[in-house]
Amino acid sequence: MEDYAAKMALKSDAALREYVTGYAQYREDAVLAAFDELRRRGQPAPEETTLRPQLEAAAQAQAAAAAEAARLNRAENIGLPAEEQPVLYTPGVIVLFSVLFNTIIAGAVLLAMNLSRLKRTKAIWGLVAFVLAYLIGEAVIVNIFMQKYTINPLLVPLLNLPAILAYILWFWPRYVGTHQFKPRGWLLPLLICFSVMLALGLLLQHIPGAAQLMKQQMQQQ
Repeated sequence: MEDYAAKMALKSDAALREYVTGYAQYREDAVLAAFDELRRRGQPAPEETTLRPQLEAAAQAQAAAAAEAARLNRAENIGLPAEEQPVLYTPGVIVLFSVLFNTIIAGAVLLAMNLSRLKRTKAIWGLVAFVLAYLIGEAVIVNIFMQKYTINPLLVPLLNLPAILAYILWFWPRYVGTHQFKPRGWLLPLLICFSVMLALGLLLQHIPGAAQLMKQQMQQQ
């Protein structure tokens, strides 16, 4: 903070009077220091009685605001202690799962688990609604294009890109925030996803055979 008392001690009487008469142009601390210097020189300003209370109140408010800003800045730089930081899946892991398994559901599940740890229940329901609406819209678009055009299967994963970007650029900043966290292990979810995908693949292989067997039994009857 600037040492206004030392600064005012070097000024002439006329310069000090300029601080008093033009007090609205200067910092409150500077005008108060000018009052003190004039009084020290035996030339107290007549305006001091009227102006000093409001200038002191304004100076105290400014000092309090500066102290609070400094406290928040220190807290932001220091961050949460390690033991208080939530354990979350990182944005990179969310993107990886969404791309690796070619479905936005995988990334949504990890994001929802983050939101659950942060107790963002409403955000989870918003995420569920978004995923359902996106999957329905995606299915409609693909169906329309398949009726008119031949779609390269390699282009289908690109339809997931807007949803993945929404996870990272919308849901994460809005509901997870930028506060510090510890990365959560992703190996177990990876194994679970691989197991689910394998089970679904085996199920899809057996469903056509089961349907054909049922049809043959009905014909024999």
